[in-house]
Amino acid sequence: MKAESKTAYRILTHKWYLYLTEFFAGMSVMAVELGASRLLAPYFSSSQIVWTIIIGTIMIAMALGNLYGGRSADRHPDPDRLYRRILVSAVWIAAIPFLGKLVILAISAMLIVTVNTNFLIWAAFLSCMIVFVYPLFLLGTVTPSLVKYTVSSLDDSGKTVGTLGAANTIGSIIGTFVPTFVSIPAVGTAATFVIFSGILLLLGVIYFISERRGAVRVIVSVVLFAAASAAALVLGFAFWDKTLTLEDESVYNYLQVREDDRRVVLSTNVLFGVQSVYVKGDALTGMYYDYALAAPMMLDAPQAPHDMLILGMGTGTYATQCRRYFDSMAIEGVEIDGKITDLAHRYFALDPAVPVTTYDGRAFLAGTDRKYDIIMVDAYQDITIPFQMSTQEFFRMVQAHLTENGVMIVNMNMTSDRENGINAYLQDTIASVFDTVYTVNVYGSTNRELFASQNPEIAEMLEKHAAGETNPELMKLMTRVSMGLEPYQGGSLLLTDDKAPVELLGMQTIDDMIRKEIAYYREKFLTEGVSGIING
Repeated sequence: MKAESKTAYRILTHKWYLYLTEFFAGMSVMAVELGASRLLAPYFSSSQIVWTIIIGTIMIAMALGNLYGGRSADRHPDPDRLYRRILVSAVWIAAIPFLGKLVILAISAMLIVTVNTNFLIWAAFLSCMIVFVYPLFLLGTVTPSLVKYTVSSLDDSGKTVGTLGAANTIGSIIGTFVPTFVSIPAVGTAATFVIFSGILLLLGVIYFISERRGAVRVIVSVVLFAAASAAALVLGFAFWDKTLTLEDESVYNYLQVREDDRRVVLSTNVLFGVQSVYVKGDALTGMYYDYALAAPMMLDAPQAPHDMLILGMGTGTYATQCRRYFDSMAIEGVEIDGKITDLAHRYFALDPAVPVTTYDGRAFLAGTDRKYDIIMVDAYQDITIPFQMSTQEFFRMVQAHLTENGVMIVNMNMTSDRENGINAYLQDTIASVFDTVYTVNVYGSTNRELFASQNPEIAEMLEKHAAGETNPELMKLMTRVSMGLEPYQGGSLLLTDDKAPVELLGMQTIDDMIRKEIAYYREKFLTEGVSGIING
């Protein structure tokens, strides 16, 4: 484009609008990236693996967009093309919360019966490629195109390009903080996509109105945007489930509460799992929380006043159970997600007298000198295992905060028979710190409970107190736990602050579980196709 031809476009006489375009494009890219992590979390969890896939695919999209945008601007120096691409990206991004969920489910259903290994990686990668790459590719064309339109001479090219870069960077900073701390917690992921895509739409609409052309294109874009936004805001993550009591989001989690006559259940970042449960009436939960009640039984006097700390309080299921059966227990919890604590009091009958600190579990231990008779570590969720709460250094910190014969309980979500699986690493790591380690598999689930102490007699104490328990239901369960305890001798598979590949280890276990659970359906699919699955 020759310098004099630029005046054919009114918008090019106002460089501030071009800088504004760069600013909002950078902001929208980061907002989409953060929204992508929240959109994928309920289906694939929120782990380093998923974040790596998101960042990698977005960088691919931006790189391709930069290449195409630069060549297109040289060959066809027409701002109309750029702002058409911005309109298309706006409509696409608005549709992501609606169509993206359908794409993710379709890809997962296809891969789960065809892929033998690395299911999580393939499903997340293909989902990102189909859902996010195209609109971000279009936004990747913005910077090279604007350079073409804003640089009028070589004399001020450095200043102009620098200003564009600064506008993009400042927009990216705002697009990083606003979704995380403002829009997603306040109005949710879907509304966040709609808000930022709406800004892009407005940029394109203002351009074409100022140029007094493209009326049909603008009207079509606005109508499609309105339809996509309405669908996005109506369709929840679990859109097939109309029985949910609550579907919400916090800074850290997608939250799902369902309630019936017997119990209240919380799921976080997974659509089909259970992270916390409240059983109405004085009853056991039937889950790993019940097995963890063995920890007080491993102390000298279970009904004597003891101090307990729960790292990963959730909605307080374990605290509530302990208060039911050991009413002299002084309990406090640590939960990083304050919104979950609010749900605990609202839906899960957590006693207001139980203090809960909103903080990271390891950071909490580092900041207190208190010692506890029992410390429960319940911060692991499928593949989302905080590495800083899985290492030797962390478990040494836990051991230092236990009384002389204190007991640590660790809930391990994924039972695996792999000799070098995630549980083997966790168990070896714990056994390198504690003298006595026992494990027990939770009947009817994929959970395994681990009990660790410096007291070599915790198994004998459990057996003794289980036999003398006056509550028949608790006595039966504690007897089962006592009989199921298996002593664990540590090995050489250690996790440290320097090296703790917990996501990759967890992914291996998930692959094993999928192969085991759907072997029948995979065989049906491979031999008979889709009709074989449909016909059973």
